[in-house]
Amino acid sequence: MDAERQQRLDAVAHIAVRLEAKTGLPAQLMVAQWALESQWGAKPAGHANYFGIKKADRHTMCCTVTTHEVVHGKTIIADLEFADYPSLEASCEDYAWLITHGSPYRDAWAGYKLSKDLTKLVFDIARVYATDPSYWQLAGTIAQQANVADAIARARKAL
Repeated sequence: MDAERQQRLDAVAHIAVRLEAKTGLPAQLMVAQWALESQWGAKPAGHANYFGIKKADRHTMCCTVTTHEVVHGKTIIADLEFADYPSLEASCEDYAWLITHGSPYRDAWAGYKLSKDLTKLVFDIARVYATDPSYWQLAGTIAQQANVADAIARARKAL
């Protein structure tokens, strides 16, 4: 892993660990979706949307992004409105709010709070979060990678 990518991973791991302590959202899930949605922090949507969160009423900043979506098994290209944020931290905070409070994820979050089954949470979130049918497998693989675990472990020690 190159030094820039490692710096981005370490930065998001520190935020993810702080938010995990505050909300209970597993840092591995946040880091995995950050990695998938922003190509390991290299390409956020807009200024700082590192999670590909589409614009909702709660957002005051937005941007239009050309994106790939899977509809009825076919990939289409669409210009969609996405939320935008002033910083990585603000993007992470909104992602944590979305997963722990957003209605599309209510059942998955409630189930996780009872079971603490990270694999099931990744699957349940990912199948709603993205249109790509293999997204949950990619998210699950990234969540279990050694470099992700190492970055999170370093962030936990730094707390």
